[in-house]
Formats: sequence, structure tokens, C-alpha cells
Amino acid sequence: MCFALVAMANEPYTIYPVPQRQVPLSGTASFCKDVNIIAEPAIDEATVNRAKQVLEEHGLTPWTRIGGTNHIPDRMSVLILGVNGSNTVFDKHLTDLTGVKIDKSIFDLPKYDRHILSLSVDEEYGTTVVAILGENTDAVFCGLASLEQMLDQGTTNLPCVTIYDYADVKNRGIIEGYYGVPYSAEVTKDLFRFMARYKMNTYMYGAKSDPYHSRYWGDPYPTVITPDQQRIGYLTQDMMRDITKVAQESKVNFIWAIHPGNAFANAEDPQVLDKIMTKFESMHQLGVRQFGVFVDDVGVPSDPAIMRLCADNLTALQQRIDDKWNKKGASATDTVKPLHYVPQLYAHGWVSQERAREFYESLSSTPSKINIYITGRDVWSVPNNGDLALVGCWLGRDLSWWWNYPCNDQDPTKLFVMDTYSNFRDETHINNLTSIEKKLMGANTIIINPMQQGELSKIALFSVADYTWNNSAFNSRWSWEAAIPAVVGKDRAEAFKKLAPYLRYYDNDAIGYTIDNYYKSVKSGKANHKSLLNELRGVNEACKVIKAMKNSSNESDRLLYNDVRPWLLKLETMAAEAIAHFESNDETLVDYDNNPDFQFETLNGMGEDISLKVLTAEPANKLLMPLLEWLRKHSKNNQ
Repeated sequence: MCFALVAMANEPYTIYPVPQRQVPLSGTASFCKDVNIIAEPAIDEATVNRAKQVLEEHGLTPWTRIGGTNHIPDRMSVLILGVNGSNTVFDKHLTDLTGVKIDKSIFDLPKYDRHILSLSVDEEYGTTVVAILGENTDAVFCGLASLEQMLDQGTTNLPCVTIYDYADVKNRGIIEGYYGVPYSAEVTKDLFRFMARYKMNTYMYGAKSDPYHSRYWGDPYPTVITPDQQRIGYLTQDMMRDITKVAQESKVNFIWAIHPGNAFANAEDPQVLDKIMTKFESMHQLGVRQFGVFVDDVGVPSDPAIMRLCADNLTALQQRIDDKWNKKGASATDTVKPLHYVPQLYAHGWVSQERAREFYESLSSTPSKINIYITGRDVWSVPNNGDLALVGCWLGRDLSWWWNYPCNDQDPTKLFVMDTYSNFRDETHINNLTSIEKKLMGANTIIINPMQQGELSKIALFSVADYTWNNSAFNSRWSWEAAIPAVVGKDRAEAFKKLAPYLRYYDNDAIGYTIDNYYKSVKSGKANHKSLLNELRGVNEACKVIKAMKNSSNESDRLLYNDVRPWLLKLETMAAEAIAHFESNDETLVDYDNNPDFQFETLNGMGEDISLKVLTAEPANKLLMPLLEWLRKHSKNNQ
């Protein structure tokens, strides 16, 4: 049985991120084919469309009606979408409409995306009623993610329940800020859709190798690019416009960040804010409604005057944004949310504590709504209360955390596709003794800097979504067990779980015991390769299952195959060669270092210093590769 199912045995539903509280009700509910969606006026179009999508993907037919209702219609199931405090019939009479006593005290908690989901049966009409009441329409959108997973169980005989839910962290998601080939538009949009399913709401775009983020930061995006430019991550204006459209449909705040570098701290460039605003205006026309400013990786200033200049420029830039788009009476569709700022000193351990205090205190005068980022004491620190309390005290506000996890730009030949703690062990830059805080305090944002493989990064992203939603309920292994079917599909989940430890560089956990026993049997003069051969055959079969994603009708599957292809094909070839040795077949001696099937391209650097490199994937490099080398040196008679 799946670990997650064991953990959730006392809950009516297994839902990720793990809800804060499920209250079982008596009875079961079954949906009619037709479902009447009744949304109050405060529920926006994106939320209604998401409700339709959830129903349609489970074989149900949505009917929509905006406005109040005095009764529940018969011969239809009902989905009610409302906002707490709106003073509508939904808000005032939710208990009457659902037949369930609803406790609204959840809306008094200092939490985020607070909502209540109730599934019940109306006693008078025998109608299945789902009601989602949120603190706003975005919170209702989160509730639909829970409903989606409830319907995954089926549409009949569903346990009645009331779910009281909220997030522990306000902003949850991704920062595309690694050094390497930026994600394609297709991958980015697919990530948005995945994020919507698991209650993530933030995507900051700051791809280091995008020249229009850094080198040409003042220039508008091009209208046309070459195929070679598209291959290494260039985006056109139309691509960016399409990206922002899908982000809005997915309720993901797409934050486009600019990297003016040292120009932001240059007193001799008084036009820098004009240039930034000109670029922001061009991005606003493409649908961007939130901006970031990066001045990372250009050197930490020690001059107090430079620190003051950065703070003054940041304050002035926020004011310009408010004057341009956030004045009283401005259209809600045009307003721009507060800035996100990545300062020069984002890892406070780089300098003495006194100098770090001086640096962050210089930013304390900036508007408190501006989100200021750290990575902790070190570049690769895991979010922790100690760093948040220390820097938060200097800065005088909650912090945003740029989490370099499961980022592989420093280890691009490796994949980190295991559970959180296993990934900590595999990622040599992370302290593998680190533990996850059960109650994280002082962070308003946790966004991860992922691998250059966006689809494979969903595995870690799923668990980060789980953690940031409900700190105390997070379990690394259970969350990973649930992530795999969510990413590769239920039919392929077992095959991927088989392969995941081998796709790692450090395959000790996967095959270490079996190889060790084989070596011992050879040394004893009674060579026995049966267990090892069976294991390798299992790996080979699992590779075939995942390879089939290449020709899937589902775009997410094809994109994931493109990510994993060099590692998968190399692992499959390694397993096949070892099997051939043991079966005394004629094996093909492969050049594992120079085979184009096992290679991929990456970009190094930023600004004017960007170079393209070809690298070779390194799956199962710790034990399986040395086994192959050993087998090549020994005759079949010794095996």
C-alpha cells in the first residue's frame, strides 16, 4: 500500500497539498451528470472556467449561473462558489444552502488562501451540493484543486466532508533563476497548469541566460527569433503574451524580473529608472502585472552611499509603478502588484554580521510591501527560522526566500528526482544534515530555483507545494510517493519509482546491496548473479515504460520525456549491456562519454558572458557504471 494512503487512513480523502483539517460528515454523495455552477459576482472568470474544467475532466457537464439563488434545483448537482464577507446569499446563508453547520472562524486566522469546502446532500431534494467559500476568488480557485482530487476517486458514493483549509506561506512556486537554457514557452505554460492543480501561485521569471532579462535588459523582446535562438530559450513578444495569458488562467502571478546589474547602483546613470520603466511598460503591454528587480551576482557594495542609492532607487521605482498603474480608479486588470527585489547580498554569510546588518538596515526604509529576497546564510541554505529571524529583524519585515533547490546548474549532469531528504544528500552544495522546519516563521514567500529540466522539477515542486501549504503535516517520503503519479501518471508511477534511484548520480540506495553481494559471491568462488540480473531486467523494463512517453498524445508526457531522455537512454543501455554480460550474449561496448543520445546542451554565464556547452548525462554513476567496467575486464567464465 502507498505510504500516503496509510498516512491518510483516518481522513475521508487523500489530497495534496495536505489540507489543514478534514471533518467527516455522515453519508455519501453522488453527482448527477449535470452540475449547476452557481457563482456569486465576486468570483472571476478564471475561477469559473477552472470549475468547468474540473467537472468536464471527470465526465460531468457544467451549467453556469452568476448571482444569488433561493433554492437548490432538483435533478442537478450543485457547485456553489462564494466569497466570505461579500454579504451575498452564499455568504449569509451557506449553512442553509448546504445543510451543514459551517464554522467561519478560519477566516480570522492570520493565514493565506483561506477557504472552506463542503460536500453534502441536500435532505429535501436529495441533491449533491458542493460549496466552496473563500476569502477571495483566488482562495476559491485553490478549493477547486481539492475538489479535483476528490473527484479523482470517482463521482459516486463519495464520503461527505467539510474541509477547512489555508496556506502557511503566502507566495508559493518557482523562480526561474538558474544558469542554463531557459525553459521553452511550452514547458513554462505546462508548469503553470501543474501549479494550479497543487495550489501554487507564484512564478518569477529571471532566467540568467535570457539576454532580454540581463544583457539587453533595456530592450523590448524581439518579434521574430531564429530556430537556433528558440532552441536556447529565446522568447518573442507573442510567446511572452501567450505565457502571461496562461498564467492568468492558472491563477499564477507571473513576475517578470529585470537584471540591470550595477546600473541600479550607479550614481552616474540618473536615467536608469526611466530605462527600467520603459521596459516595464513594454512588458505590461504583453500582459505582465508584477515585476522584479535583480542586482544579484554583481558584487556586494560596502559603501553606505551606494547602499542608500539602491534603497532610494527601489523606493522611487515602486512609486513610479504605483503612479503609473495603481492610482485610484485604475482598472483592476491593469493594476500591478508590489515589486520583488533580489539584492546584491542575498546570502548573509558572505560578510561579517555587522556588515550584513548594515546592508539590510539600508533597505529597511523601502516600502514594506516590497518583497526582499534572501537565500539564507549560504547560497544553498534550506529555509529556516534562524536566518529568517536574524535578517527579518534587520529588515523589519517578513522575507521572501529564493530557495536553490532542486537547482542543478552547478551539477548539470545530475538529476534530483528523489524525495526531499534524499535530494539533500545528493546535492553536494546542500548541508545533508538539514531538516525541514515544522513551523516556518517570518517567510511570506518560498519559491524554488529548479533544475534545468522543468518537467522533472515538478517532483520536487509538488513536495515544496505540500510543505509551504501545511508545514506541520509535511512528510518527505509520503509527499514523494504522491508526487510520482501526479507527474508521470498512475500507469507509469511504479516504473518511474523503479528508475528514480538509478537516474541519480548516486545509485547506492538502488543497487548497492545487490552489487555488493554479487562481488562477494565472485570472491568466494561461487559466483551468483541471479538477484543482480533480475534487478537489471526490472530496470530495463521500466525504461521501456517511460520511453513510451515520447509518443504520448499528452504534451506533458512528451515534454517530460525530452527532459529525461539522455539519462533514460544511457541507463537503458547500461542495463542492457550488463544483462548481455550475464546472459553470455554478444554485448555491444558503448562509448558512454561521447554518444549523442546521452548528451544535452546547456548555457553558462549571463549578460555578455554566455557560452553553449554539450554535456553527457550521468545516471547510476556511482555503482552501476563501475560494475560495467568491472564486467568488461573479466571473462564470462568468471561471472
